[in-house]
Amino acid sequence: MRSTFTNATVRLYHLDDGDPVAQTLFYGPLDEALVIAAAQVEDVQAHLWIATDNDVAHYLDLASD
Repeated sequence: MRSTFTNATVRLYHLDDGDPVAQTLFYGPLDEALVIAAAQVEDVQAHLWIATDNDVAHYLDLASD
């Protein structure tokens, strides 16, 4: 089950297909991570991932929920 409560601690990171090294953009509450992710341009959003303590989800999957 995904940890999707707003104050769950998450890692928001960018992972581009051409670069195998993930760049962490934010580490903190999910609600803040979603705000930061939404502020990114669409090309960046397409490569954003959110990791909780028990799951990893593509940002666009969570944003569409």
